[in-house]
Amino acid sequence: MKRSDRDKELSRRTISRRALLLGAVQLGFAGTLLWRLRDMQLNQSEQFRLLAEENRINLRLLPPIRGLILDRNGVILAGNEQNYRVVIKRDDAGDIDLVLSRLARLIPLSEEDIERARRDMLRNRPFVPVTVAERLSWEEISRVAANAPALPGVTPEMGMSRAYPLREDTAHVVGYVGPVSERDLEALESPDPVLFIPRFQIGKSGVERMAEDRLRGRAGSQRVEVNSVGRVMRELDRVEGTPGANVHLTIDARLQNYALERLHGHSAAAVVMDVKNGDILALASGPSFDPNLFVRGISSTNFNELLNNDYRPLVNKTVQGMYPPGSTFKMVTALAALEAGVTNGQETVFCPGHMDVSGNRFHCWKRGGHGRVGLVSALAESCDVYFYEMSQRCGIDKINEMSTRLGLGMRYDLPITSVAGGLNPTREWKRNNRNAEWRIGDTVNASIGQGFVLTTPLQLAVMTARLATNSAVLPRLVRDPLERSERELASLDLRPEWLRMIRQGMDQTVNDRRGTAYSSRIVADGQLMAGKTGTSQVFSITRAEREAGVRRQEQLPWNRRNHALFVNYAPHDAPRIAVSVVVEHGGGGSSAAAPIGRDITLAALNDALPPLSAYPAPQRNRIQYEQDEMHERLRRPEDLRLSRA
Repeated sequence: MKRSDRDKELSRRTISRRALLLGAVQLGFAGTLLWRLRDMQLNQSEQFRLLAEENRINLRLLPPIRGLILDRNGVILAGNEQNYRVVIKRDDAGDIDLVLSRLARLIPLSEEDIERARRDMLRNRPFVPVTVAERLSWEEISRVAANAPALPGVTPEMGMSRAYPLREDTAHVVGYVGPVSERDLEALESPDPVLFIPRFQIGKSGVERMAEDRLRGRAGSQRVEVNSVGRVMRELDRVEGTPGANVHLTIDARLQNYALERLHGHSAAAVVMDVKNGDILALASGPSFDPNLFVRGISSTNFNELLNNDYRPLVNKTVQGMYPPGSTFKMVTALAALEAGVTNGQETVFCPGHMDVSGNRFHCWKRGGHGRVGLVSALAESCDVYFYEMSQRCGIDKINEMSTRLGLGMRYDLPITSVAGGLNPTREWKRNNRNAEWRIGDTVNASIGQGFVLTTPLQLAVMTARLATNSAVLPRLVRDPLERSERELASLDLRPEWLRMIRQGMDQTVNDRRGTAYSSRIVADGQLMAGKTGTSQVFSITRAEREAGVRRQEQLPWNRRNHALFVNYAPHDAPRIAVSVVVEHGGGGSSAAAPIGRDITLAALNDALPPLSAYPAPQRNRIQYEQDEMHERLRRPEDLRLSRA
């Protein structure tokens, strides 16, 4: 074979091998492509179908219906109401100013409302609906619907909104809801997705806040079809959410209404407890506020009026207010002395109107003194000198132990916000907080509920309930309606003979002519009460002021007057309820707090306006006039007012 033929043959063989190799590569690539295509179509088809579906189907959360808050008798304290509102979408509206101007002729819209709507529209995407007005009447929403052709982009809607039908009555207990804030979200480790729904509201104070998880419920879902820019085209399906659970309180709405109204004109607090189980029947702090204002968006003017009010309507004084208990603390000192064995309660102490201790003079409220008094008469007449003497004998440690035993200085676990713990001062506390050692004068001051001692009206009610029952009564605000009303309560193990003297002293305080609350006694059979007045100084009286003649309380500026306190239980021979009242700067416990305590006690015992027959005869004309005036002021419907007995 010629050389040229051999070269040609070799060249053909080389080309064939290359073609074969190239063909194999192409075949392998095509095979891989076909395998991948088969895998995507068969094995991964569901995944890609979902990705494509998400491009046109959106899943949206639907807010759940919030649970109700009810009183012990099923009266709604916090409910839900239909909320007619108007929303607008910027991309459908065209000339926003023109549409808003037309809308303002149909429904009440302030300049502030219009400006807020403009601001919200600029902040959100053009297709996102923005609420212009809400809580409209049926007539107003009908006018908007009838004029729909002239209002492009405007849509009338109906939703649910929180409402508080009793308004001021339970504002401090129930609290209120408000829009979710950044601070709310930051406080949660894993926020519920429903919290990101625009304008979704959660509890901000009171039971609304503390029982948020129970009340909120679980969100529903809605599948909607959207176009390429995210505008909703149609609804595909909907799954309604799970409503929140209802919360039943121990509060009696009618008694709560009366108690708050009885505090009218005062900066004050009143607590009513069932001594057998600790149920809180009334927790009134006055003045109050309308929580509906916060749900609907309170104006800066209204908020500043509440914030700058000297009577502090935003503060729940029943659990947040901490006050020197004054003479209502004397039962603690008496029991501490009895348990320490430094007195048997029968010996007497001479009261000349003052006592000198370590170079300081401590005065009795009665300038001329009480003469010789024993434990019972010292309580009834509220002799300070007697308790100065007992405190020096038993010391602050014993007083602190008894105070704690009777429920003072404790922060009770109630589902409301800002519950204060009060203060039971000790040697260590003063060392750590005042950088000073405890002095005998501190003990003397503490013996009559002054100095460093601080209590809340709730704690005073607990103390009174424990004195009435010798049981470790604990306050309860939420109850299961199917649960037994009675609770097993631990005994305080106070000796019966000691409690007998304490109760006798409290009985004489109200029912003996020399008692400090005698003018506020009850005369109805089976309803007599036992109690203790208290007056706590806000400002110390200087020696110069005392020598010049101390001015009467009503001559002082309001914020320099003493706090007035009163605690009681009733009936005195078979206790059912305990009551505590604190009137800020009221002047005196016997004149300002005791009459309020008596009236609330009678309302609770009778489940009606206090009957005139329960009052001493000379007081009945005045009481009837006051009741008539109060009945006219009551804001609640007839079925929620206390009727006449």
